[in-house]
Amino acid sequence: MPERRMRMAVRVPPSGESFCDHHQQMWERQDERVLFSGYRTLVTRSFATPDGVRDFEIEVKADVAVVVALTPSRKVVLVREFRPGVEQWLLELPGGNVDSGEDPSAAAARELLEETGFQASLRYVGSIVADAYSTSRTHLCVGDDARQLQRSAEGLEVALLSVSEFREHLRTGRLTDVGPGYLALDALDLL
Repeated sequence: MPERRMRMAVRVPPSGESFCDHHQQMWERQDERVLFSGYRTLVTRSFATPDGVRDFEIEVKADVAVVVALTPSRKVVLVREFRPGVEQWLLELPGGNVDSGEDPSAAAARELLEETGFQASLRYVGSIVADAYSTSRTHLCVGDDARQLQRSAEGLEVALLSVSEFREHLRTGRLTDVGPGYLALDALDLL
């Protein structure tokens, strides 16, 4: 079969201007309008693009913090939660919103305790972009020596999976934080 080549049009920036500078100017925000504000806020943002001004629907929401915490017996602490979007119960990483001015690690520790009753020695790993059309980032902490101090303050069912079971769970894609789960396993040298 003959090899097919694709041609790509490349715009050359004006003399003296870098490629990034040129493209940054083309993606300047022109306008923003609130479409809906409730549990979630949805806005339309208009950007100047190479093809003219285009509108994009953007979800405006707080950053979130999630935790992959390991018990002394190397079990991963998860919670079973109902997710309205998919209308299913999912086995999830403990986590939630980072409050305004709150340190993501503090939010992760707070959410771990509230949702599971567990406390652990946490280490901040980093953050990932939640979605190309969202303002949110997902911050990730990993923890060792997770111990249950109390019951879930939110009445959630806690589940403990072995590391291999957790890996398999990530492969199913039946949780909302697959990316952070893999990032955590990498940070813990457990991939």
